Amino acid sequence: MAWVSFFAITFGLVEAVVVVYLRGLYYPEGFVFPLKMIPQSHLMAELAREFATIVMLISVGAIAGISRWQKFSYFMIAFGIWDIFYYVWLKVFLDWPLSLADWDILFLIPIPWIGPVIAPIVISILMIIAGWAIIRREEGGNSFSPPSSSWVLGGIGTAVVLFTFLRDTGATLKGGVPEPFWYWLFGIGAMFYAGALYVALQKSGGRKGDS
Repeated sequence: MAWVSFFAITFGLVEAVVVVYLRGLYYPEGFVFPLKMIPQSHLMAELAREFATIVMLISVGAIAGISRWQKFSYFMIAFGIWDIFYYVWLKVFLDWPLSLADWDILFLIPIPWIGPVIAPIVISILMIIAGWAIIRREEGGNSFSPPSSSWVLGGIGTAVVLFTFLRDTGATLKGGVPEPFWYWLFGIGAMFYAGALYVALQKSGGRKGDS
């Protein structure tokens, strides 16, 4: 767990430094909406970097875990810590964000995701909690096998959260200013995530090896 955390913290530093350079190039007076168009070559490089970032985080989970659920859990923990410390390092280098309500570009694939900084931080915290809970359960000798109801809750949560990030195409694709974020809907999505984890932990199988 410690080495996964160290990796995620330092990887967040690397990610933040890249963004420091990008903002110095495209937003020298500070990052604000509307978004600026960047050359196609730079956009493709950014898409490749984001894809490589996810692959690296998945690889860390695969190396650190033993069972498939441990691997996934370490990925969630690494992702959550990385994302949180990405903003910590941006605050160190750029004194940004000024508040957790500041808007940011969260992801680019397949179209830009946008939202206030607090939104990805909340998701990251939930991922860390979920990963830690699953690993603790498995290391205690108990199996983790979420029921179908847990998958349904998680799927609904994912759809709701993604909708809040992707709905404002006017700001992401047409050079507009973001509409007010739907915090209420995002909160519902986060509650579905929490419910999915609760159901999964309550209804998973018993101790490993039990018939």
